[in-house]
Amino acid sequence: MVDFYQNGVITTLHNLSDRTIEDLEADLMKFAKTRPMALVLPCLYSELQGPALKNIVDELCKVPYLSQIVIGLDRATEDEYKHALEFFSCLPQEHVVLWNDGARLKKLDTELKAQELEPKQLGKGRNVWFCLGYVLASGKAKSVALHDCDITTYKRDLLARLIYPVAHPGFNYQFCKGYYARVAEGSINGRVCRLLVTPLLRALKKIFPTDPFIEYLDSYRYALAGEFSMRTDVINDIRIPSDWGLEIGVLSEVKRNYSNNRLCQVDIADQYDHKHQDLSLDNDDKGLSKMSIDISKAVFRKLATTGLVFNIETFRSIKATYFRIALDFIETYHNDAVINGLTLDIHAEEQAVELFAENIMKAGLHFLENPMETPFIPSWTRVNSALPSLEEEFLIAVGEDIKQYK
Repeated sequence: MVDFYQNGVITTLHNLSDRTIEDLEADLMKFAKTRPMALVLPCLYSELQGPALKNIVDELCKVPYLSQIVIGLDRATEDEYKHALEFFSCLPQEHVVLWNDGARLKKLDTELKAQELEPKQLGKGRNVWFCLGYVLASGKAKSVALHDCDITTYKRDLLARLIYPVAHPGFNYQFCKGYYARVAEGSINGRVCRLLVTPLLRALKKIFPTDPFIEYLDSYRYALAGEFSMRTDVINDIRIPSDWGLEIGVLSEVKRNYSNNRLCQVDIADQYDHKHQDLSLDNDDKGLSKMSIDISKAVFRKLATTGLVFNIETFRSIKATYFRIALDFIETYHNDAVINGLTLDIHAEEQAVELFAENIMKAGLHFLENPMETPFIPSWTRVNSALPSLEEEFLIAVGEDIKQYK
């Protein structure tokens, strides 16, 4: 969809001409001569059994410009790791599979724990952190992209457009976030971004109208997108969150380290869909309920570091302001759906808003009760300072796992 409008404080790179994938890849092949590129794929073993990842691998087999693919495998037994090696063996690019549950990588985790540097929680954040650490340790790439492994609408155009801004030697972008329309199968998806993040940021703008970080976050068209790319020197100093605040946390970290003109977002797909989380109305530790709490906490923690002061009355005002704005958004999304011939369940939308409003308050109370909580995994600069030999041990451990089980 043609749209050249620039809004917010970061650059938006649009899809204005439906440029062919062959043309994009020809450019990327030129860039690869001076700026080799890597891809990180964090995945669960269960995703190897679904159709989405099989299609992603088939598409990646056609990608000519990648010099490295790093796959982080979670929740896998020994036999499942062997199967994963076979599953990904069709990739023509140099690739490795990190067996995060294997004895060798657990030994590295023990070394990190002895220095109080280990990831505190299992999950995507930990997986991404280890994968990026491997990219850094191997030294084979200057630019790296990351995307999820459950994308059901995946085409290799997505990767080409995602990595292009940080791979182009004439661009000065250090970090790029992907965005897309969350429309699939006749409905508008992306509830957490539409019904939590955007109205929460608009509510915070009313309460803290001059805060630059709120304006910055609100500049991203899809702040929760799991697809982003960066130049590899960015990896050194960013601290990866280990909970559902991963995407917000990464945006916070690149904002802390770089000026706005070094950051951008790019349109990477006309349509995008992946597996959907349950709302989990009765369980704060699952699904979109947990996600909404973690994301809200991530926003509040970051704002506190900029000097904003929160108390229980502040969070009550945030909740009330959010609730009114979010309800108005439901009408906006409904009308947008109708004019495009799509469906939108107003009852389900309002259920989500009611849950998110309660969870904003829960996140605020948790923040007040745990002001010293630090969910960030330490930066790789700090890790390598404390454990100078870890990078080499990491490369050896991954290599020995592959050699033993291949």
